[in-house]
Parts: sequence; C-alpha cells; structure tokens
Amino acid sequence: MLQTIAAFDRLGEENAFAVLARATALAQQGRDIVNLGIGQPDFSTPAHIVEAAIKALRDGHHGYTPANGLLATREAVVRRVLATTGVEVSPESVMIMPGGKPTMFAAILMFGEPGAEILYPDPGFPIYRSMIEYTGATPVPVPMREANGFAFSAEETLSLITPKTRLLILNSPANPTGGVTPRTEIEKLVKGLEVHPHVAILSDEIYDVMTYDSETHCSLLQFPEIRERLIVLNGWSKTWAMTGWRMGWSIWPNSAESGHLYDKVRKLAVNCWSCVNAPSQFAGIAAIDGPQDEVEKMMRAFDSRRKLVVAGLNELPGVSCITPKGAFYAFPNIEKTGWKAKKLASALLEEAGVALIGGPDFGILGEGYIRLSYANSEENILRALERIGNFLAAGSKE
Repeated sequence: MLQTIAAFDRLGEENAFAVLARATALAQQGRDIVNLGIGQPDFSTPAHIVEAAIKALRDGHHGYTPANGLLATREAVVRRVLATTGVEVSPESVMIMPGGKPTMFAAILMFGEPGAEILYPDPGFPIYRSMIEYTGATPVPVPMREANGFAFSAEETLSLITPKTRLLILNSPANPTGGVTPRTEIEKLVKGLEVHPHVAILSDEIYDVMTYDSETHCSLLQFPEIRERLIVLNGWSKTWAMTGWRMGWSIWPNSAESGHLYDKVRKLAVNCWSCVNAPSQFAGIAAIDGPQDEVEKMMRAFDSRRKLVVAGLNELPGVSCITPKGAFYAFPNIEKTGWKAKKLASALLEEAGVALIGGPDFGILGEGYIRLSYANSEENILRALERIGNFLAAGSKE
C-alpha cells in the first residue's frame, strides 16, 4: 500500500460540493430538487465580460501570463480598491489568483506549522480550519455568535491571542452566517492588535459589495497601522457571478518587516499554478471597468430574496432566523425543531427535495443551525420553504 504523509489525512472538505453532487444525482433520478445549498449566484456572467474573454482569445492571448498576473489586470484591481475603499495600493502588491481559495491556502501555509496557533471564524468557511489542520497548526475558533448578529467581538477575539498565535483570519460579510462586523468593532480589534505585532491578519472580503439595510463594508485596508502584516482576499466570483472563471485577487505586503510575503506568494504561484489564464484576466478587467448595471440588478434581487427567506423561515415550526446583513446566506436557528442540524439537512434533501447545509459543516459552533443560500429564484425559495414547513409540521423526528 502506498503511504502518503499524515497531513493529507487531516484535510477536510467543503460539504456544499458534496450536497450539490447528491442533489444532482437525485435530480438525474427524476427527483424534483430545490438547491439552496451552493453559494453560487444564479445569474449569468454579464455579457460584456464574456465578450472580453472571447475577444482576448481571438486576439491571440493564448500563452503564459506573469505569475502575479498581467499588469493591466493588477492595475484594474488597484482602481477598484481605490473606488471601494479610498485606499491606494500598488499593482506590485496585487496577486491575481485562480479563485479565492489559493490565497487562503498560501497564507495558512506560510504561517501554519506544529506548535503554531491560527485563529479563524466559527461558524466560518470550512476551508480555513481544513488548511490549518493540514499544516499541523492548532486551529483556534473565534466564535461568531447569533446574539452578536454573527459579527465577531473584538474583545473576545483579542482574548484568544497567545504568543503562539501566528495568523488571525477574519471574514466580513461572512459565509455562512451573513454577518457583517461594524466598523466600530473592527477599530477596537485593530487598536488591540497593537500589542500583538507578531500576528498576521488574513481578511477575507470576497462579499464586500454584498451588504444590506444601509450597512457598509469596512475593509481592513483602511487601517495603515496593520498594512505591513495584512493580507486581503477578494475576487470576481461573487460580485460578477464568475464562480467558474476561477478569478481572484489578493493584496500582500512586501516589506522586510512583513517578511516579503508578496515574494513568497509569487514563488508559490511559480511552483504550483504558474499563472492565471489570459482570457479570464481580460474578462476580469472588463468586469471592473465596465458597466455595473448587472451587479446592481443582482443585488436588488438578493435583497428581495433575503427578506422573503427571513420572513418565511420565521414562520416555520421550531425555526427562528435573524436578518443577515451581508452576503447571500441565511443561518436559521433550528434547535427547537428537535433535530441535529446535519441530520435535518440530510432528511430535507432525501425526503423533501430541498438541499441545505448543516451548520456543523461550518465549524464546531455550527450545531443548531443550517445554512440556506438565497442565490436562487424567489419561486424556488417559496417552494423550498413550503417543503421545509410541511416536513417539520408532519412531526418527523430524527
């Protein structure tokens, strides 16, 4: 028998893809499945973005690109960052990545090793903990509490930092909860981090434009006092409905003080994925510089669906749901249904034809919750809510 290194046995998965596969299999068997499990906009990539990629191919952009991305793509990101945060960054600090996950992979790989501790949001995106465990570092969950609107508490976060802490991962607006951490709390955290200069920060801001009810996203880039230890993750997947294009960007420090993180991630790119394909990068430029009408249309639809989801969930027996302020997820509390979360999610898929994700797939603090993505039509959302309601009203128990 071949023997791989032990680290691979510690790798987890993103169960949303497993649920998607099962939902697809059931649909192929003739079952009518409503999928509220996958975090993917149900909108098509805007036509002008698609055309930019087609033009790039026709113009002969078929070869390698620089490991850190085309200069034109990085300059487009610089313009976008300035427009959304008011902060000027250098194109020499921007890495074009094949999606959002490679930035997580790279950052955690740089700081994670046995004996180190890495703080991550819980409930949170499952790849954080998976990669931390892969490196052999100790994962330290930062609680995202319903009572706090699923925002992190600066005081609680700072209390978890020890001399062994190497990296702090933040995510706002958040997956899976839809929580948005207010600027006042972020300011407290940044102030508290002054006494912990050994801690790097990875801020996952992939849902930055997806806020509601007059909430605004506060980027960690707006705090120059932490810039030399800050990595910011963002990308095209959510904002422009480009999940399959595998286009992300991240911003890295590259000073001696930072340990030349940018050079390190560039070398990792050279050793791993080489570069991001040229046509997708031209599409990315068109997304940033082109009309934003389709983005605004999508956000209006998400806002309408969000209200529909929250109202419907709060009418279900044993279910309560606070109103998410960001992203396109609801994270209802199902404790009073008498079900464990993953068993309920599985039963709803197999028996009611509704695909959801159990809270424990997002962390040890996710029990008692399920995640619904409202990146689906209002018609399908209403069908799903009706099916969930009928299932729960029938009095089924695990």
